[in-house]
Amino acid sequence: MVAVPIFGYMGDRFNRRIILSGGIFFWSTVTMLSSFIGKEHYWLFVLSRGLVGIGESSYSAISPTIIGDLYTSNSRTIMLSVFYLAIPLGYGMGYILGSSAKDAAEDWHWALRVSPFIGVTVGALILLFVPDPKRGCADQIDGRMSPSQTWLSDMKALAKNRSYVFSTLATSAVSFATGAFGMLIPIYLYRAQVVQREIEPCTSKVCSSKNSLIFGAITCATGLLGVVIGAAVTRYFRRKTARADPLVCAVTMMGSAIFICLVFVVAKNSIIAAYVFIFIGEMLLFVNWALTADILMFVVIPTRRATAVAIQSFTSHFLGDAGSPYLIGMISDKLQDKFVSSELWKFLSLGYALMLCPFIIVVGGMFFLATALYFLDDREKADRELKILKIDWQGHRVVTRTTDESDSSSSGPDSSSSSPDSRIIFNPRSSEKG
Repeated sequence: MVAVPIFGYMGDRFNRRIILSGGIFFWSTVTMLSSFIGKEHYWLFVLSRGLVGIGESSYSAISPTIIGDLYTSNSRTIMLSVFYLAIPLGYGMGYILGSSAKDAAEDWHWALRVSPFIGVTVGALILLFVPDPKRGCADQIDGRMSPSQTWLSDMKALAKNRSYVFSTLATSAVSFATGAFGMLIPIYLYRAQVVQREIEPCTSKVCSSKNSLIFGAITCATGLLGVVIGAAVTRYFRRKTARADPLVCAVTMMGSAIFICLVFVVAKNSIIAAYVFIFIGEMLLFVNWALTADILMFVVIPTRRATAVAIQSFTSHFLGDAGSPYLIGMISDKLQDKFVSSELWKFLSLGYALMLCPFIIVVGGMFFLATALYFLDDREKADRELKILKIDWQGHRVVTRTTDESDSSSSGPDSSSSSPDSRIIFNPRSSEKG
């Protein structure tokens, strides 16, 4: 969370492929080394888990911007959706692979020794094969974008971008819910099974990972379905309204809150029903993952996108999953302290605390509705700024003008006062509609 703004700044100015692969190598190395730290050095272990986030932040801040520079419009939506399929897929596979490794070795340290080999392989593939396209090349076919001026100017521009601000707050709501769910839902379902007397309370050193395995499989499936459905539905509704992206996000988040509430209603009596509602709720929640990135690509210019992704990531962690598991766990513990401890009350107190998640999701849906109000204006502002920043391959400023603008400028009193370092290119297509 702390490192991601730094990588956002670097991602707008330096070679992104090297930063990506370097971050993954660092990420994988620290993960492997942390698995060998003994319990007598607990705080060193905590520090090593924090260092993992440095490598992780380099990737999360930069990778979407490369896709944004390779594709536009519906093609970009599809490619971002394919990319964001990896997040829930990896999220779920982490539960499955990690818990399986822990069970096989009867030692949780082995859960941290599987992914580093995959990470090193992927980092090498990125270094060898992933291109680093010129920033803005997809938006500016006849030229390249000049670099951003200063980090402070980028931050001021982003703060004035209402669509970006509201969609960032909405993303924070999603992060709050997914962070709490990932940490606490397996525990909640385990306690539900104890209350239903399906299993006995675990007192052994290594407890069953069944709920983590099932939750991981659900997360994989819902992530895949959610991202695919989101891309398909948004592509359809773009024919109806230009505000389709934020509106689809808002509606699916409201629906997700309803089904997540139902989880806590049925869990005491039926684990299967709880899994069904978790499935539907998560699927609707995951619809907006790729769409949020697509909204950002529409309203933020290419030379500012890595910074925008980084600040959005920082905010979503700071207001979301960095604190949500702790906050909900603390609420659950406080509720437990008020009454005589029992397996039933442990289950109910955690459920009451988790009810904060659907409330936050509804708030996030309202932020997406606010995004829809300003989306078209901010998208138009970004398009105008693109024209101002466009320069040709020789580094000369290019001003794209429509037919009307060209006529009026040629007859005006200042028509001969253009800078010697700029070139005016007449673009007849820019005055066409559609």
